[in-house]
Amino acid sequence: MQLAFCLYKYFPFGGLQRDFLRIALTCQARGHDIRVYALEWDGEVPPGFELVRVPVKAFANHRRYAKFTDWVQADLARRPADRVVGFNKMPGLDVYYAADPCFEDKARRLRKPLYRYSPRYRHFSAYERAVFAPEVHTEILTISPAQQALFAHHYGTPQRRFHPLPPGIAPDRRAPANAAEIRAAFRREFRLDDGDLLVVQIGSDFPRKGLDRTLAAIGALPEALKRRTHLFALGADDPKPFLEQARTLGIAERVSLPGGRSDVPRFLLGADLFTHPARHENTGTVLLEALVAGLPALVSGACGYAHYIADADAGHVIAEPFDQAAMNAALTRMLGDDAARAQWQRNALAYADSHDLYSLPERAADVILGTRG
Repeated sequence: MQLAFCLYKYFPFGGLQRDFLRIALTCQARGHDIRVYALEWDGEVPPGFELVRVPVKAFANHRRYAKFTDWVQADLARRPADRVVGFNKMPGLDVYYAADPCFEDKARRLRKPLYRYSPRYRHFSAYERAVFAPEVHTEILTISPAQQALFAHHYGTPQRRFHPLPPGIAPDRRAPANAAEIRAAFRREFRLDDGDLLVVQIGSDFPRKGLDRTLAAIGALPEALKRRTHLFALGADDPKPFLEQARTLGIAERVSLPGGRSDVPRFLLGADLFTHPARHENTGTVLLEALVAGLPALVSGACGYAHYIADADAGHVIAEPFDQAAMNAALTRMLGDDAARAQWQRNALAYADSHDLYSLPERAADVILGTRG
């Protein structure tokens, strides 16, 4: 079959983008042709993919997205596809991958009523309704039970159209047999002594991921513990405000923001603790990447996948509404207790061996190709 995948932006370090790529590659491996429509593509194009960069521009994003849809639909009229799969909400999809949270719910909870008269609201509301309205036939791949319930509540979407997926952690994120050797080499490379403690945070969009919260918690550590602690924050974002915050807190020499990295598994194996105090996060695949690597985690309850950390007893979940003092105390406790971190590591690895945290691409491909549902 000819499959058409639609997403606004591709870059190698985004969670949605990584899911898209693995799903598309799984479909290709089953013998199907892949065409991708994108406004922006940053990175290599996999062999055999037909990448179509959609040449539309507009001052406002919602106008550009509307032009994207019109252009893609015109191209599909000339060159039809057997399935049209969207990773952003838009009209005309056969299958939608629900990586983004419910727009209507956020608009009503977090915005003033006047916002619903804006052109931006009208666009995104209409595009969400084009996927979830009861009369639409789009099949929906869901990764968050909480968000699925919100979509059903706001739109009355029939339950038969939802296809819940397990997580899709890449196999290379699992701790390998030589994890101890990789950890030792990593720590030598970054000049970390045996007594040093490395905290790692991973994910673009630093404000949403709560990097400021992690910095504040490190700044609040007891002095003896603070002197041993280093932070690496990986992700594609502007580092300046956070480096300035680190300077203000007096921890700048212990903080590194090296941008996006392709060797994330090494950081997961080399670190002592993972933090992800996100303000909102539909799922948070990186939480499970830390879990399967055996890295204890300190995360906010706003993360859709936070329950996996609790279920596995692989760290600590900060209850919502978020409280900075609670995070400060938890970070101090977790970094100061070597035995507890060792137990969380054992718990995480045992959970990773006994639960399906990996088959999202295969299950998504089943729905796209019509072999289940």
